[in-house]
Amino acid sequence: MKRPRGKSDTIRARSGAARSRELPLAAAVDGYLDHLAAEKGLARNSLEAYGHDLRLLLEVMRGRGRSEPSQVDRGDLIAFLESLERRGMAPSSRARILSAVRGLFRFLVREGRLESSPVRDLRAGRRRRPIPKQLATTEIESLLAVSAGDAPLLLRDRAMLELLYGCGLRVSELVGLTAAELHLEQGYLAVVGKGSKERAVPVGRAAQEALREYLERGRPALDPLGRARALFLSQAGKRLSRQGFWKRLRGLADAAGLERVSPHVLRHSFATHLLEGGADLRSVQLLLGHADITTTQIYTHVATGRLSEVHRRHHPRAQMRVTREPSR
Repeated sequence: MKRPRGKSDTIRARSGAARSRELPLAAAVDGYLDHLAAEKGLARNSLEAYGHDLRLLLEVMRGRGRSEPSQVDRGDLIAFLESLERRGMAPSSRARILSAVRGLFRFLVREGRLESSPVRDLRAGRRRRPIPKQLATTEIESLLAVSAGDAPLLLRDRAMLELLYGCGLRVSELVGLTAAELHLEQGYLAVVGKGSKERAVPVGRAAQEALREYLERGRPALDPLGRARALFLSQAGKRLSRQGFWKRLRGLADAAGLERVSPHVLRHSFATHLLEGGADLRSVQLLLGHADITTTQIYTHVATGRLSEVHRRHHPRAQMRVTREPSR
């Protein structure tokens, strides 16, 4: 007996038909994104970033008359990188886009659609890492002060700020938290970071207290029926979005008289203040969820002044008084 054609079958059929009408290079990009979603388990935000970067490639290749992956050569990709530079893209952005393109062609080689990748040995140019901006502890205190209050949204904002600064979370990790991932009695969070990797992050006393107040007096007002899984909720009782939190943070920063405050600035401040307080780089790497310690090394610039002081106070040769012989 023939199975009735359901709605999902119709959607898949339409998707397949649409893909078959696409240019092969565009279809290859779709296939690569499907691979990243299904095989690599990339989060939606990461998939959207890959899709955006690879659409830039399709746009330039279309203008150069390249519709097949096999038609794209090294010269085309050099022209593509030059077009990105003309648009004013920073070296770091060009390097990120080239990484996505490299992944696409590596995938096509593995799938047997290409014999070799045209991206081999291609570089996006010098990539300079900017020193991250961070807030002073007094500025952090000012930001926390303007979030004080008994209103449910202020209790939520205070708890979120304490977690961002106290745990060094990414904003996507923060808004993605569920109530089940919070272990207040044990004093830690189970955070799902990039690549769906989970790490345990300790929660300090100030953040614990802010979370308790939010859970006892703020969250029940936002979710009277207790049905929401997300930890941080909007006024409508749904998961607070990244954009929603950015908007709240900008308002709080303005009220505190601070400029250019972002969730990532609070994460930078967390790492910087840990190193200034004597934490080792490896510990900071684990807390931030960096896969490679070279990513964490960007923060080592902050330790220079402290290292000089440590050397002066503790090294025997730094404290010796040198008596000069009188000149003859």
